[in-house]
Amino acid sequence: MYASIGGFRRPSTPRTSRLTVRLAVLASTVALSAAGLAVAATPSSAAVCNGYVGLTFDDGPTGSTSALLSVLRANGVRATMFNVGQNVQSNQSAARAQVDAGMWVANHSWNHAHMTSMSQSQMQSDLSQTNSAIQSATGVRPQLFRPPYGETNSTLQSVASSLGLRQVIWDVDSQDWNGASVSQIVSNASRLQAGQVILMHDGIQNTRDAIPQIMANLSSRNLCPGMISPSTGRAVAPDGTPPPTTPPPTGTPTTPPPSGGCTATATTPNVWGDRYNTSVTVQGAGNWTVVVALTPPQRVSTTWNGSPSWDSTGYVMTMRSNGSGNTFGFTTMMNGNSSARPQIRSCTTG
Repeated sequence: MYASIGGFRRPSTPRTSRLTVRLAVLASTVALSAAGLAVAATPSSAAVCNGYVGLTFDDGPTGSTSALLSVLRANGVRATMFNVGQNVQSNQSAARAQVDAGMWVANHSWNHAHMTSMSQSQMQSDLSQTNSAIQSATGVRPQLFRPPYGETNSTLQSVASSLGLRQVIWDVDSQDWNGASVSQIVSNASRLQAGQVILMHDGIQNTRDAIPQIMANLSSRNLCPGMISPSTGRAVAPDGTPPPTTPPPTGTPTTPPPSGGCTATATTPNVWGDRYNTSVTVQGAGNWTVVVALTPPQRVSTTWNGSPSWDSTGYVMTMRSNGSGNTFGFTTMMNGNSSARPQIRSCTTG
């Protein structure tokens, strides 16, 4: 988003177009300020989402993308990654890892140039080239575009629209690009309201360190991270539907017959619009192995308190004890199948 200073980018001088954007943001904030939301800060906390905010990370992929994805997954976060085309081209595996981790990928221009100084044909080439690089690396065609530095004009917006891209600026600037401390980033994020979007960046340690606190703050204010709607540019539920008005079901325990001297009982304590947590308690053994089967196209995104391995299909998980006790858990992405829940196939000792 920013001009290069010490390896990161800072905003350019505010322009009339950016003032217009900010006025529009202010109007949106007033209209949305009464909405309430909720989210889980960690896989172990319960929450019900009644609304959403958009967490976004610009300028990736970088050499730190893997570390960022690890933090996001550990905190149950799905975010939008506004990627630079040349970075994607030089690091396709990192771009693919973003999608595999459940993130959304979007267009942030080819090389972060000042696009409002380009001709219409140059704009068209830049955004098309970036779209192609992202789609080639990830299999996903972007639907969102964030102009570098937040600089835009009617020509750029028209070009983006012709390519099926919705322009997205931001409502809250984390200031991570400007050397903001962890506490400052957390404080800035605390201004987020329902439907709004925050600007953050890939490759900044303070940003990664701030994520757990950001999620705790969102949870305390009943906010959930969501996707950015290609239709409105606002944060919505991950599947694009409005927030639920009643708490989702928690599921029922699934207890298979004892096998090899132990029993595993599964419950789903947390259910959100796009994912849910499963908690499995093992009885009868301190050193155990539990086999769990998923229903396609659901996929596990995060596990804890166990050592997982997978069969060739990716839908059967074998979880082994790792000394963290007799309860393990995992987060499952619904991927369009909201009704299915994991089935425990067996529990054996050793």
